[in-house]
Amino acid sequence: MTMPEPRAPRHVPLAYVMRSGLVESVHHGSMVVLAPDGSVRYELGDPGSVMYPRSSMKPVQATAMTRLGLDLPADLLALAASSHSGERYHLDGARKILVRHGLSEDDLRNPVSMPLDPEVRDEWIAAGRAGSRVAQNCSGKHAAMLATVRGNGWSLSDYLEPDHPLQKEIARTAEDLSGEPVAHVAVDGCGAPLFALSLTGLARAVARIAAGAEGSAEHAVAEAIRAHPNMLGGSNRPVTELIRAVPELIAKDGYEGVMVAAMPDRSVVAVKIADGSGRARTPVTAAGLAMLGVPDARLAPFFEGARDDQADGVVLVPELRQE
Repeated sequence: MTMPEPRAPRHVPLAYVMRSGLVESVHHGSMVVLAPDGSVRYELGDPGSVMYPRSSMKPVQATAMTRLGLDLPADLLALAASSHSGERYHLDGARKILVRHGLSEDDLRNPVSMPLDPEVRDEWIAAGRAGSRVAQNCSGKHAAMLATVRGNGWSLSDYLEPDHPLQKEIARTAEDLSGEPVAHVAVDGCGAPLFALSLTGLARAVARIAAGAEGSAEHAVAEAIRAHPNMLGGSNRPVTELIRAVPELIAKDGYEGVMVAAMPDRSVVAVKIADGSGRARTPVTAAGLAMLGVPDARLAPFFEGARDDQADGVVLVPELRQE
């Protein structure tokens, strides 16, 4: 394995924000498009530099847990890989994972939060409800982590420590799937260890999950995501709608402008927006999928005028406006 280089990323412009024909803002970043054989079909910026995958790593974490014996119905396995919106069915699903394994919400160590979905959050506020751990968008992953720990007879209270057997196995799985060593370990926003890889390494890892052989942990996770994209994200979430629009696709978004999308033939797109904004990552990801032959008719809703430099809003750089 080759360690990705821990340098300041050499990002380049990927998208502009236009207003009345004038560039108002610029989103720099990096992207990589890999062919089914793993070769680089296209890249912009610096996809070989170290980055934090954030929640785009969740399919990898779910694969590690499944390898460790986690056995969930497909909808709950998709929730284990989710950054959910906090809708009722998400919260009910997280509770089901806990109850199935003799656990409770008190065992969760992720932060207390209100639901991610603005409408649901407003409903909670109007009703005078306080935030909770199960409402936080990573509760499905944390419930699955606890279930995995319980199934293996490990200690529950320290399941988020980097040297816990669960987290060590997640790190090993990240290295196995990405083909590179974990470059750095930090703490994610939900309290779980966050393993740094290159953007290309993230792409390779998720591509291997998308192409997992039947009967493998990778295949189980990929099929769960394909079958239950609403559990992975939620209502009106771009990542959920992208999976629904493109047959056999798996995709995952992450905070700070990260997105990855992979097909079962191992072709894959991974994107990092340097300023952390989420508004450019979906059209840039869609542009990468177009390079892989996904029909325009399926991707059109995700461009939202991004190929027209006379339109207001997010507009892709010329290199990404292929039609």
